[in-house]
Amino acid sequence: MFGDKAFDLLKDLKRSAQTIPAFDDDGVRQVLEEIKAIFEENVAQASSYNSSGDRSLWPLLNYRHAALQRNKRCLLAYLYERMQRIKALRWEFGPIIPGDIKQALCEPEVQFFNNYSKSLAAYMRSVGDGQGIDLTGNLRPPKSLYIEVRCVEDYGKFELDDGEVVHLKKNSQHYLPRAQVETLVRQGILQHIA
Repeated sequence: MFGDKAFDLLKDLKRSAQTIPAFDDDGVRQVLEEIKAIFEENVAQASSYNSSGDRSLWPLLNYRHAALQRNKRCLLAYLYERMQRIKALRWEFGPIIPGDIKQALCEPEVQFFNNYSKSLAAYMRSVGDGQGIDLTGNLRPPKSLYIEVRCVEDYGKFELDDGEVVHLKKNSQHYLPRAQVETLVRQGILQHIA
């Protein structure tokens, strides 16, 4: 049936429990081939309609055109949803994509992430009276200025804004300023202890 493959792309993306599933090259290619086949059939029948004037072909042409438009809309919705998830990755993980997630992206998506990251960084530098503001730092309003964290992996020395150096070793616990360690928490190096 027309449009089933395109709709399956969307269903699989919505059902995915992962942050972003692997790009479905084969599914996208099948949808594009179906669009091309529908278009070629419509062109052939439209030319015979023009020469013969047989109005019985008109409903079939309209049906195929509607199927073609539906496939295009589903394909665009698939790409748009992936783009929104990639934008969310930038806000969640910062300017570097974790390796396991990067494997799920195709090359144009990685380029989109890098361009989006550069645009966001340029905007953040331009606001705040020339000093810039890190908009990704506090995604939720903090309940307190300091948080207790546990180090999940060996990180080494970490210098705070006031010049104090903290050694982040695996399983060590620290009481640190939220604004300075929030990126490490999002990267999975530190774990917030509630």
